[in-house]
Amino acid sequence: MVRAFTQEYTYKHPWERVTSAFWRKFGEPENRLIYHIVEVDTLNRRLDLPSGKLYSTRAITIQCPGPWFLRSMVGQDICHCVESTVVDARSQSFQLTTRNISLRKMIEVEENIRYDPHPENPSGWTICRHHTRICIKPLSALASITEKVEHRCAESFIQNGAKGREVMERICKYLEAQSAGLSCSFVPK
Repeated sequence: MVRAFTQEYTYKHPWERVTSAFWRKFGEPENRLIYHIVEVDTLNRRLDLPSGKLYSTRAITIQCPGPWFLRSMVGQDICHCVESTVVDARSQSFQLTTRNISLRKMIEVEENIRYDPHPENPSGWTICRHHTRICIKPLSALASITEKVEHRCAESFIQNGAKGREVMERICKYLEAQSAGLSCSFVPK
């Protein structure tokens, strides 16, 4: 069984600010509002000078999504993922793909996000297109439960996406105030 969904969101901030906020999204633990993120480690970061593209790979450890009974069946509360990003500042394109590397025998999740200048206001707004695909491996005796688990996982990803956008908005507003010379501190609500 596969469940996929797409979300689109407009940040009313320029592309440079939104992409800068992205890199700060999983910041200091005391400022972290995305509670399912346990740890983020940069594995590789490389700037390709001829193309001007920045390539980055990060390991992300998260609390397992889904209902408690699934986590107890799996015997694991955390999941490890790999995030690959390509930032092209020249064309103002930011693409990332995140895939789980643990629990793949039971569930596969792939998340693709793209940030581009908004076609209606390219210098002031950024459009975010977010596509997630969740595949629970069919368990013949548990086929009906599988669909319910996929649905719950999808709901969890949608809720976490909303939290992520909220954090990005806060960071963008902080960066906007900072660039305007206002003194403020980033304090999560």
